[in-house]
Amino acid sequence: MDMLVKLYALPDSRDIRERAAAAGITTRRALAPEKHKVIAWVREHFSEAWASEAEVAFARQPVSCFIAVRQKTMLGFACHDATCPNFFGPTGVDANERKHGIGKALLFDCLEAMKQQGYGYAIIGGVGPAEFYTKAVGAVPIEGSEPGIYRGLL
Repeated sequence: MDMLVKLYALPDSRDIRERAAAAGITTRRALAPEKHKVIAWVREHFSEAWASEAEVAFARQPVSCFIAVRQKTMLGFACHDATCPNFFGPTGVDANERKHGIGKALLFDCLEAMKQQGYGYAIIGGVGPAEFYTKAVGAVPIEGSEPGIYRGLL
């Protein structure tokens, strides 16, 4: 299913960023010269489909892919406006690095960027952990949205 987020009512993200920084983690917009490394990491840790979506995010201006790093090691990624405009995703964090708030920090990076672009709402497409999104940003399910934009995917 898909979920809807009110970008005009996002919670304050300062504590999330402070938590990541305390763990030595930085989140930021990916840079074009990093594309090959980011795409390879997404492909290795997640899927070819997500790597394809992340490639599209690198074609946007500005790049709509954010990454989490610790000492030049990639820990996670999140994209927006990849498969469809106004959609958040895909996103993923290295399985060994979860529970440090990385996913939430990347989520806020993307949603705040979308808000700055002028969107009032964001759609989280093909949600896995619905409870996470509801708790983090007040996301609500979009009725009748399954399978959504991925209907008929090869």
